[in-house]
Amino acid sequence: MNRRVARVFLSALTALVTAASLTFATTSPASAIGRVTCSPNSDFVDAYGHDAGADNNDNHDYCWANAGTDEWGGGQYFLGWMIQLSTGNNVVQWHGDGRWQPDSPIAKWTVYTWPHYPDGIEVDGIKIY
Repeated sequence: MNRRVARVFLSALTALVTAASLTFATTSPASAIGRVTCSPNSDFVDAYGHDAGADNNDNHDYCWANAGTDEWGGGQYFLGWMIQLSTGNNVVQWHGDGRWQPDSPIAKWTVYTWPHYPDGIEVDGIKIY
């Protein structure tokens, strides 16, 4: 009987150690967000807008792929004012007014605009889930 108890105990201990090692050995993927060349009918996040520091209001498309967060600040980046956001095959939030917006991320295949702000909204980050 003692031998059987010892085997059950060792089996349980082995299962526990194996489960623990898998938990510690499994890591989450690194943030891989990156700017990409925009293309028609793409799966990319596409933000249409202009640089906050620019002398003119030439609008451009700026696109990202892969999950992660891209933040910039102080008007030191290419996109300061966003006029339209197309999520493509992504769930997305933008950072503006000191917080991630909207509270619930925007669903895939959604075009988001701000009709009350025809010149766009100030943005300093994009997050793709």
